[in-house]
Amino acid sequence: MDIRKLSQNIQEETEKIIVGKSDRIRLIVMSILANGHILLDDLPGVGKTTLVKTISIALGCQSGRIQFVPDLLPSDIIGMRIYNQKTGDFELRQGPVMTNLLLADEINRAIPRTQSALLEAMEERQISIDGEQFPLPAPFLVLATQNPVESESTFRLPAAQMDRFLIRISMGYPTPKEERRMLRNLGDEIPFDQVRPVTNAQELVEAQRQISQVHLSDAVADYIVALAAATRSHPQLKMGASPRATRGLYRAAKVWAAMEGRDFVTPDDVKTLAAPVLEHRLILDSGARFSGVSVSAILDDVLERLQGAPELEAVAHEK
Repeated sequence: MDIRKLSQNIQEETEKIIVGKSDRIRLIVMSILANGHILLDDLPGVGKTTLVKTISIALGCQSGRIQFVPDLLPSDIIGMRIYNQKTGDFELRQGPVMTNLLLADEINRAIPRTQSALLEAMEERQISIDGEQFPLPAPFLVLATQNPVESESTFRLPAAQMDRFLIRISMGYPTPKEERRMLRNLGDEIPFDQVRPVTNAQELVEAQRQISQVHLSDAVADYIVALAAATRSHPQLKMGASPRATRGLYRAAKVWAAMEGRDFVTPDDVKTLAAPVLEHRLILDSGARFSGVSVSAILDDVLERLQGAPELEAVAHEK
């Protein structure tokens, strides 16, 4: 399977609707092929939900949607057993999580207890109802949207849940030129009927398996480990990158290389993906927060300090 061609096809179909966001779409396609969950963190009205719906059509997979609100219950997500008075038995009613692509819309409007109902599904690709486990369809991906924490009726996602998202990205406002083009193309009605499926669930699973064949040298692996270790020992970070983050960056770099048409990973692949994969997992200490230091600035500093690391020198001398 040609991963590069597949990723281009998905991106081209998505860009029939989404204007001027090629870099974000490319990261989302990478995350999907890496079997990683995605968090879209942005202001209302910039196209987060439209983007997710468009991609779900292009992927040709079963999709579901949950609108997160403060009174949403865990059973509204995973399902529950309901007593049937006619048969005298408890019947299983599975929730909307039983799908390939789950749109968790405005995920941080639900209370933390409800948000935590997704933890098992996101990590183990299964759910538990009354002590019984049910596997989720393959692939299973959560594409969540989140409003800024400062917005009304929002709750901060717990660190355990943030760590389960492979990437966090923001759409941002369009430029005036992009917005004019959007009005011309989408002003009256969003033409979702113009988007065609270019793959399916079975093909996506096969593509995800094929990624394991991409070569990632010991030197590049050491570079990823050094990057994670540098965040854990940074004096301005209370929490650095977890081992889950290290594995995520490892997998993401392989997919990125395949999307570039290569069968090997370079340090530049790792550096390109460091921010979307790591930033949302890093937590500033109180002193850094009060001084106005950003996680982005700290990560840039870490990458710069590692620029001349032995790991990179080893890669440079590899044949």
